[in-house]
Amino acid sequence: MTTQQPYAVRFSGPAAKVLDNLPEHAEDTVWDVLDAAAADPWGFRQWNADDLEGEDVRYAYVGRLSLTYWVNRPLHRLTVLNIVWLGD
Repeated sequence: MTTQQPYAVRFSGPAAKVLDNLPEHAEDTVWDVLDAAAADPWGFRQWNADDLEGEDVRYAYVGRLSLTYWVNRPLHRLTVLNIVWLGD
């Protein structure tokens, strides 16, 4: 039985800036969510369920943290497009 390697994770410029400014506990949560997404990219809901061609754009949230990522199938990579933290 072959085990699928997790998807690599990359950040857009704006998402990387947000990540750099998060409190430590929020950053830890981002990485926990991304670990889960890298193992199963389609485990989180589609960002816009009405977009029939947009199944690779996903939205994950935990408490006051949300992030949007794109699944790049050919490169076996996730790109984090946006991070929103509504906490302190």
